[in-house]
Amino acid sequence: MRDMPALRSSLLAWYDRQARDLAWRVGPADRRGGVRSDPYRVWLSEVMLQQTTVPHATPYFLSFTERWPTVLDLAAVEDGELMGAWAGLGYYARARNLLACARAVAGQHGGVFPDTEDGLRALPGVGAYTAAAVAAIAFDRQANVVDGNIERVMARLFAVETPVPDAKPELKSLAGDLVTAERPGDWAQALMDLGATVCRPKSPLCDLCPISDWCEGRKTGAPETYPRKTKKADRPRRYGVAYLLTRGDEVALVRRPPRGLLGGMLGLPTSDWRSAPWSDEEALAAGPTAAAWRDRGAIEHVFTHFSLTLRVFAADGANAGDFVWTPRQGLGALPSVFLKAALAGEVLV
Repeated sequence: MRDMPALRSSLLAWYDRQARDLAWRVGPADRRGGVRSDPYRVWLSEVMLQQTTVPHATPYFLSFTERWPTVLDLAAVEDGELMGAWAGLGYYARARNLLACARAVAGQHGGVFPDTEDGLRALPGVGAYTAAAVAAIAFDRQANVVDGNIERVMARLFAVETPVPDAKPELKSLAGDLVTAERPGDWAQALMDLGATVCRPKSPLCDLCPISDWCEGRKTGAPETYPRKTKKADRPRRYGVAYLLTRGDEVALVRRPPRGLLGGMLGLPTSDWRSAPWSDEEALAAGPTAAAWRDRGAIEHVFTHFSLTLRVFAADGANAGDFVWTPRQGLGALPSVFLKAALAGEVLV
């Protein structure tokens, strides 16, 4: 790549003018004025943004930082309270890791985040990307931060022909060649912003790109075809049954096991989720208690690694079972798959 200093200068100047105003971000002007990013807020935002968009994550971030303004506050939260506050953000293992990390920072580091990648990587639930992001943005360490946006920028900038995911090591190496000790936190965030607002997955705005003069992908005339992709395997399908047991204005919920999908969350009682559909007889036999179950149809839900068809059965359970009886108006905190089932069962209108 020719004249990398000029490329870096152009992108950083663009970031100084066009940086997104994000709830967790200290803008470039404030950073130049000596304002430091709060490692807690950087870490929290990065965990929330994994597999989640900025508009969706922002209200959760604002709610969390209002309720728990420091990592010590978060570390003291009960597991169930944290899982309830996380409901709707998805990928619930992140919430369990969030709490484990907060407790490690509080208990082992006196509430102060380590300021190096290695120190951050040693925390529970902190992977290579999050450690690099916190090290660069919060501590201005010379770290190579590579998320999906940055991978796309690198693939186009260097016209990388290897398809993803095989190209990931190459893309990370290319990104690392551009990292220097000059403003590493701003550099990482500039690349993120470029990918999110200009070098978009579809219809990239090349005419507005501050580094288009260096872009090999643009020279091909088809930058939107990068990164190259291999055909995805079909997502497997599973089948299950959800049970809506009501008692007046209350609905029966259960606490899911701490490990596994939706671990530790409150949800509707369900059957196992398996590869074969459930017959009426099987669905009734698997119910959490004896009741006059009525078929309410089925809902579809897509998880990361499989699609789920979930039949919904409803019944009145006046004196049945050992459940967490929850008012209907409190069901909004359920994971979305159970909200869909509640709507199908007409307990939410």
